[in-house]
Amino acid sequence: MTIFDENIENTKRQAPLAARMRPQSLEEWVGQEHIIGKNTLLARAIRADKLGSLVFYGPPGTGKTTLASVISATTQAVFLQLNATAAGVKDIQKAIEEAKAAAALYGKRTILFIDEIHRFNKLQQDALLPYVENGTIILIGATTENPYFEVNKALVSRSMIFELKPLSRENILKLLSRALKDKERGLGEHPIDAEENALDFLADKANGDARAALNALELAALTTKPNTNGRVPLTLEVAAECIQKRALMYERNGDNHYDTISAFIKSMRGSDPDAAVYYLARMIYAGEDPRFIARRIVICASEDIGNADPHALQVAVSAAQAVQFIGMPESQLILSQAAIYLACAPKSNACTTAITAALADVEGVQINSIPSHLQDAHYQAAPALNRGTNYKYPHAYPNNYVPQSYLPDELQHRTYYNPTENGVEKKIKESLKNLRPNRTQE
Repeated sequence: MTIFDENIENTKRQAPLAARMRPQSLEEWVGQEHIIGKNTLLARAIRADKLGSLVFYGPPGTGKTTLASVISATTQAVFLQLNATAAGVKDIQKAIEEAKAAAALYGKRTILFIDEIHRFNKLQQDALLPYVENGTIILIGATTENPYFEVNKALVSRSMIFELKPLSRENILKLLSRALKDKERGLGEHPIDAEENALDFLADKANGDARAALNALELAALTTKPNTNGRVPLTLEVAAECIQKRALMYERNGDNHYDTISAFIKSMRGSDPDAAVYYLARMIYAGEDPRFIARRIVICASEDIGNADPHALQVAVSAAQAVQFIGMPESQLILSQAAIYLACAPKSNACTTAITAALADVEGVQINSIPSHLQDAHYQAAPALNRGTNYKYPHAYPNNYVPQSYLPDELQHRTYYNPTENGVEKKIKESLKNLRPNRTQE
């Protein structure tokens, strides 16, 4: 062994535990049985070395890069790797030239693995397209973001998409146990006494992220003082110190951000205050901007509750204003109150459907003019132009109401607002029966 080989080995030994414990073959693989289990399409393609272009999509720590590493160790093709956070068009062009040379000189295919491919801009992704299309490279991309949103559609259409799910608690426990026993790559040479409840805690708090669990295990093993017997006690208390906060799959501009806010809104709409406050807590825990949450609550108040409970909008707007000058962490109380109120309020989307239908008519129905009696009469020539004449002022009549036409002639019998039987709208519905007896819904 040369000094260079020795340095390489030392570097490998000094790598984080999660990197050292990456599976080196399909036989070592844990989890993701739905895509890499026995006799699955991807497993067969890897073993047969017959891969096409792929995109691995899923949260951190679920094995995207590791799966690429297994492919690298299995394939006979040339394997090149780039990280989109640091690579540019020149790096792509260099990889393409190497791929062309490998094909011309050795008749070998080239697999180009691009980690965090969603970080590439459109120009960089476009630079890959012709070479994926003509087979110069087989592309394997890894991303934490939904590739249907973040990756060039042409690349997506030429690739198979495999979604990796968060690892199960049992999967992570298996990986932790393997790391504790492995003397070559893991912590097997360290005298560690790991309590079962400590490992259970790490597996639970990692939230499906194997990297988070292994990093916490390594931190616990290397920072805990041995006891009088020279053993390192890995207790529940030690584990709690090393992974104090659950690793949530949440990025402000990422897929999980949109999934969580979607679940939050749908829970308020679905009248489930418990689910609503859970998703609210999830966003607060992950550091979401409380003003963003408040804006969504305000929208929900009109979109999903409307006049079934007009107070809902007042509560939501008051919450949004309070969040502006209170700040966190106290704003979580305000957001919780508003979200729970909206979830418990009677529901109606009648106001939403009303404006949607009216906008459709604005776009689709030609109107000659606003009825003359409704036009502005506040200028000298208005009477001569028949502007505002014959208008009946409702407050001059009993009960402040007088029948008269307000819609344009082309829409005389159109009904946009159809109140429900819920909450305050039940009373509004009764009132409107007398106010618009000749209207029909279209």
